[in-house]
Amino acid sequence: MTAPSMADEPRHVRITADGVMGKVEIDGADISRSIRGYELQHQVGGPPVLVLHTVPHRGLDFDGLAQVAVATPEQDDGQIIAAFLANIEPAALSRAALERDDLDGSPNELTVAMLRQLADWAQGRT
Repeated sequence: MTAPSMADEPRHVRITADGVMGKVEIDGADISRSIRGYELQHQVGGPPVLVLHTVPHRGLDFDGLAQVAVATPEQDDGQIIAAFLANIEPAALSRAALERDDLDGSPNELTVAMLRQLADWAQGRT
């Protein structure tokens, strides 16, 4: 049997925001000073999910209706890009670049094609 987590039971959530600042209350407790941001997600058929981005070295106390999850720290853009590039197979990149329709015969066409192909892959295009 697993121990219940904070996300098992919905909690009452109230968010008031003016576009710049926001106030987040969970079960009536104002937790705004303990978070640096939040994301409210909702898909039809399920309960809303509130993801909290905490302020480093400040804890959060919750007592108790949206499901709540605490996000992991974000990676910086350089780390994300480096991880993406580390998973690229060089031979597959060469093949995909050489098969592109936009090769133009310029001196740097292969480099341009590879960069365009990487951008396409990064955006989920084949």
